[in-house]
Amino acid sequence: MNLLLTIIALITLASAVAAICLRNLVHCVLCLTLSFAGIALTYLELSAEFVGFAQVMVYIGAVTILVLFALLMTRGGKELHLRSWNPGHWLTGLGAGLGTLGVLLVGIFHSKLREVTPLDTKDESVHALGNSLLDTYVLPMEALAVLLTVALIGAALLAMPERSRPGQTFRKVSSTKEGPVKD
Repeated sequence: MNLLLTIIALITLASAVAAICLRNLVHCVLCLTLSFAGIALTYLELSAEFVGFAQVMVYIGAVTILVLFALLMTRGGKELHLRSWNPGHWLTGLGAGLGTLGVLLVGIFHSKLREVTPLDTKDESVHALGNSLLDTYVLPMEALAVLLTVALIGAALLAMPERSRPGQTFRKVSSTKEGPVKD
């Protein structure tokens, strides 16, 4: 294993642990983004360019931004306050993690894919895929871009406070234990 891959793996693992352990949610999302970037760099280092760039576009470009956007629109990045610390939760999580690791290791070591030798030549699959997306499938790509833009605008409009929405004439309704009370 080369040194660069080892450094990338250590940074990825450290940022994943930090994403779990930090209390500020914005910092957790930023550490998760660093983990996604480390995974993408690992794919790129292993000559899986398409998967690496898809990781960057989908997880860093879309999922992380969506989580950060939703977090800032709802909670404002406040710190988490845990009610009580229970060591049983840590033991349950550790057991689930070790069980998952065991299943993965059994699957890896009993796989017939370990016997396959990798190809020495690189094909032009990423180049061909890019050409087909921008040539043959340009209309579906544009439709998808418009659909995602409209969904983002709709989410932003739904997240706006009620009194600042344009053209709204609703009266504010507050609720009590007995039911809603109109002001």
